[in-house]
Amino acid sequence: MENRTRPEQAGPLVRQRVRDSFDRQGLMTHLGARLAHTGPGRSAVADSAGGYAALTLLDEESDVLTVEYKINLLAPAAGDHLAAIGTVLKSGRTLTVCQLEVYAVQGGSERKLVANGQQTLIRVNRADR
Repeated sequence: MENRTRPEQAGPLVRQRVRDSFDRQGLMTHLGARLAHTGPGRSAVADSAGGYAALTLLDEESDVLTVEYKINLLAPAAGDHLAAIGTVLKSGRTLTVCQLEVYAVQGGSERKLVANGQQTLIRVNRADR
């Protein structure tokens, strides 16, 4: 399988749009989640990680909604914190498919895969705010 890692950052306007959306998510605030990296087609906490990964590839007038997702819980999520990564596998005109990975992180560097899954999202026009 090809390496889908894209370490580069998304542009400043895309990063700000993702940050603003993330900051409006009450559950993320409640969980104490934070964005660690926002790159094109990649983002970092499972349904939200995929959603923000997809959002980085869409125009400013678009939002995304999850159509479906499947997650496999592979191991207990024991660690200092969790890191979730959403990677876009295919970004289409209407639907986007993402791979989801959740890691338990211990001691700042030791990572263990505790969940993985796949998600399909639909592009919708952004509601006027």
